[in-house]
Amino acid sequence: MLSGLVTEDQLDEAAARLKQKNGAAKSAATEVSDRDLAAMMVAQESLTAYQADQLLSGRTKLTLGPYIITDWIGQGGMGQVFKAVHEMMGRESAIKVLPLHKKTSESIENFRREIRTQAKLDHPNLVRAYDAGEDGNVHYLVVEYVEGTDLRRLVRTKGMVTVQQAASIIKQAAEGLEHAHQRGLIHRDIKPGNILVTASGVAKVSDLGLAGHLTDNEGRSGKIVGTADYLAPEQIRSPLDVSKVADIYALGCTLYYAITGKVPFPGGNAKSKARRHLEETPWHPRRFNPEVSDEFVDLIGDMMEKDPRERIQSALEVAERLTPWATDQNLFPEVQEARARWSTTNRSAEGEQDTDPGASHQSDVADSTGSESGSLRSSSRAVSDSAEEKGRPPAIVTRPLTPPPPVSIVEQFNAARIENDEMQFTLTWVVIIGMACVGVGTLLGLVIAMRVL
Repeated sequence: MLSGLVTEDQLDEAAARLKQKNGAAKSAATEVSDRDLAAMMVAQESLTAYQADQLLSGRTKLTLGPYIITDWIGQGGMGQVFKAVHEMMGRESAIKVLPLHKKTSESIENFRREIRTQAKLDHPNLVRAYDAGEDGNVHYLVVEYVEGTDLRRLVRTKGMVTVQQAASIIKQAAEGLEHAHQRGLIHRDIKPGNILVTASGVAKVSDLGLAGHLTDNEGRSGKIVGTADYLAPEQIRSPLDVSKVADIYALGCTLYYAITGKVPFPGGNAKSKARRHLEETPWHPRRFNPEVSDEFVDLIGDMMEKDPRERIQSALEVAERLTPWATDQNLFPEVQEARARWSTTNRSAEGEQDTDPGASHQSDVADSTGSESGSLRSSSRAVSDSAEEKGRPPAIVTRPLTPPPPVSIVEQFNAARIENDEMQFTLTWVVIIGMACVGVGTLLGLVIAMRVL
């Protein structure tokens, strides 16, 4: 009753139904446990399961302003995310809450920046902001609730998606990004976990908390903003000189993940991932998905060029180039349940691991002037999934990362293809010579056996 979520009549009705169910309708003395009563109220939809659990735990504050909290969605980069419904309008929303233990002047300003950022945007492929406010000492942001899952969870539970599915998702994400870019905003943290997908195949880019204006670096001096597996090389080299094409690089990494089920540089810690974004090339996508065409591979490579000047320059162009593959619409029934460009040689055992950090990566750079060298110190948020799952502390980067001279990704791709062809040619001759040796050995054995007999 203290929560204001249920009326006395609803409480009495639930108690009566529970007694009747237990065969004790005529016994007024029969006691009803709080847990059984809560279960009955969930069954009659007076409470949600989350609300019932919270009330049984003694928590009665389940409102934020005019919003009633109905469920817990997850943990975002800026804080916890809850599902809620507006008490008067009845509209379901998602509410992002700034945790009290993170409530500093800087975090509050960042939270307000996120609110102002999302308020500028209105596009069907971007998660819309509805409202914002304070309830006591709690700051919250109300955004559109998207029924579905995110691309990261979809791939992890169902495996890599088809080329058509990936093209449809990334095309829509690119169209949303184009809307943001046209308004001078870059996302800075594009990744599979920030692309929501509905059962009808609609994709929406979420979590604009790290977004910033193209000319606004206030409060970001010396910071690398983003997630280690999807960082553009220029975000590592010079974090104060990041443009919209950094989002296109991250979107390319996301497309790679969607069709292969692997991040571009699996394994390792934030330091090794940053180095590999600067120096190395990912495995060729056909290593994991033989159905990917040369044209599609080239598109991913054009999005992931290490030199931002060589990269696709607009999200609109990405969307246009994906159009031929993005043919199907209702592709995701499973959602309801929940420079070769590519390396052809082995690196290490860690290359077989599938890691995909879900936490954002923000690192301090000693040289905050944006020079191409500097000491990169990773924060506790920049850890790989493998480290998180094994309970290891985040790695600390202390050595400077100096990028190699830029090399054309197309040249590297051609070199890798030649290398692969030479390897196949060599293997063919090895097999032929081996079979010849076996034949000669068999013949000699027969000759010796005949002489003995």
